Amino acid sequence: MASTIYDIARLANVSKSTVSRVLNKQTNISDEARERVLKAIEEVNYQPNKLARGLTSSGFDAIMVISTRSTKTTSGNPFFSEILHAIASRSEEEGFDVILQTTKNSQEDLEKCISKIKQKMIKGIIMLSSPADESFFRELDSYDVPVVVIGNVEGQYRNVYSVDTDNFQDSYRLTECLIKQGHRKIACLHASLDYHVSVDRLAGYKACLQAHNLSLNSHWIQDGGYTTESAYAAAMQLISQQDAPTAVFATDGLKVMSIYRAVYDSGRTIPDDISVMGYSNDNISMLLSPPLSGIEVPTRELGWTGSDILFDKISGKEQVATKTLVSTHLTQARSVLAREE
Repeated sequence: MASTIYDIARLANVSKSTVSRVLNKQTNISDEARERVLKAIEEVNYQPNKLARGLTSSGFDAIMVISTRSTKTTSGNPFFSEILHAIASRSEEEGFDVILQTTKNSQEDLEKCISKIKQKMIKGIIMLSSPADESFFRELDSYDVPVVVIGNVEGQYRNVYSVDTDNFQDSYRLTECLIKQGHRKIACLHASLDYHVSVDRLAGYKACLQAHNLSLNSHWIQDGGYTTESAYAAAMQLISQQDAPTAVFATDGLKVMSIYRAVYDSGRTIPDDISVMGYSNDNISMLLSPPLSGIEVPTRELGWTGSDILFDKISGKEQVATKTLVSTHLTQARSVLAREE
């Protein structure tokens, strides 16, 4: 039978409340009594009950991870599994449990978050994406629980922190790279515009074309959604046009895979018939042939940095930057073929 705090109290010859104060790391206890309790804990190999401690102390040592997207839109995206692994590893170092939140919509996400905060079941939140509608942040900000968002945050909040790459500038760089290779008919295969990352990456593409006096062709800007099916359909539509682009900028790994598959299924090749440049990650890049020219999203670093910030705030650190940018690197590979001006 597992030992209880009553067993520890009897062995240490102290009250149950004294044992409780030691377990909860309170300071109003003598050094002698603390030593007796710690020795008794070691002797009986006591394993604290997390549920009981959560009900009697400052709360559970747990954080919540949410995506604000349905499982249908995240299950096929390697970004989410990779970043979750980084967060879980960092949390284990801190001795924290991770609660993964899955819901049907953002309102349900919000209600579950607030419920767990009120019950002291979590001490912080990491959001794996940043919705363009920031009402979610405004609601959570009033509960004085640190929220770290992997993505851009435009509003000003007391308890919300952003960790991101410079999506606008990176997309500008990727588009400009295609222009420098002689491409003028450049398409963009992007995700739905209800998240900051999609908005920022599309904006960078458009700004670069305008800066180089290239017209925006609405037929060459395709929303590929969040699923493999929708991304593939958009890619096929893009390259099947009579006035087809010579290059495609894909704004995430799912879109990159979709354009590769669409080009192959249409009997064409990359980069001889069409050049491709975009965002990817380690899990995808190793499968692509030819290798992709573009930016590998530093997924693990985003997850690790976001976790560091969250645990800094949970531990009471005051000076924490509200916005943190993780650097990226543009790689020139073999998916882009130069065209004559």
